[in-house]
Amino acid sequence: MQICKNPKDLRALSAPSIGFVPTMGALHAGHLSLIERAKAENAFVVVSIFVNPTQFGANEDFGQYPRPLEKDLELCAKAGVHAVFTPKVETLYPFKDAISLTPPKDLLGFEADLRPGHFSGVLQVVLKLFNLVRPTKAYFGQKDAQQLLILQRMVQDLFLPVEVIACPTLRDSDGLALSSRNAYLSREQRQLALKIPKALSTMKEAYEAGITQKTSLLTLGQEVLSPLEVQYLSLVDRQLLPLERVEPGNSLILTAVKVGNTRLLDNLWL
Repeated sequence: MQICKNPKDLRALSAPSIGFVPTMGALHAGHLSLIERAKAENAFVVVSIFVNPTQFGANEDFGQYPRPLEKDLELCAKAGVHAVFTPKVETLYPFKDAISLTPPKDLLGFEADLRPGHFSGVLQVVLKLFNLVRPTKAYFGQKDAQQLLILQRMVQDLFLPVEVIACPTLRDSDGLALSSRNAYLSREQRQLALKIPKALSTMKEAYEAGITQKTSLLTLGQEVLSPLEVQYLSLVDRQLLPLERVEPGNSLILTAVKVGNTRLLDNLWL
C-alpha cells in the first residue's frame, strides 16, 4: 500500500479506474464497507485521511476529533487499499485566503443552519480531493444525506468527471448508525442514543402499515425521541423540499439529535 502525502505522489498514480473513499479518519466498519464497494467496482482504490478544518465551526470539535492514524493505516492495508492520501493542512490549503464554494440555496437548511459554513468547507475539500485523486467513482454513506445530495449537485453543476455513489448506512448490532463521533458517548449516553434508530424503525413500521402523512409519522418519532434534544426531525423529498406525505422512492426523514455534547445524525430513505 502506498502512502501519499503530497499532490506529486497522487499524480503518479495511474489505473484504468479509481475508486475513492474520502474520510476524516477514525475508520470504522462503515468506512470499510465503502472500501469494499470501491474494490469491487474499480481496479484501484484510494482512501484519503484528512480532518478538514474548514468544515468545523469555531466552537466545534476540530481539536478533539479522533486521529488514530496508525490504526487507520493498518485497517486500510488489511482492507486491500492501494493508496492512502494523508496530507497536511498546508498541503491542501497553500494560501491563507483559499477559494471557496457556496452550496446551492435550495439544498440548505438543517445542517447548514446549525453549522454555518460547514458545507462550504465540505465542497471546498472534496473538490480539491477530486482534482488530485481524479477518481472514476467516489463513495459516500447515506447517513450524511444532506452532504450526499449537495456533493451530487456539485458534480453535476461543475461537470466533474466522477460518479458519486451513495452507500447504505451501516449500523452496530444495537441499531446505532456507525459514526466516528460515537466514541464520544458514555455507556449511559449510548443507551439514550439508541432511541434514534428506534424512532426511525417506529416510523418505518408505521409507513409500511399504511401511514404516509407527515404529522402522523413525525409525531410517532418525536414520542420516542422526547427525552432527547431533537434539533430537527423532518420529512422532505430528495431535493430537501418539505413534504406533507411520503412520496415512495423520493422521500427522506432527517433527524439530528444531541446526546450530551455529541450531535448524532440519522435518516430514513423511503
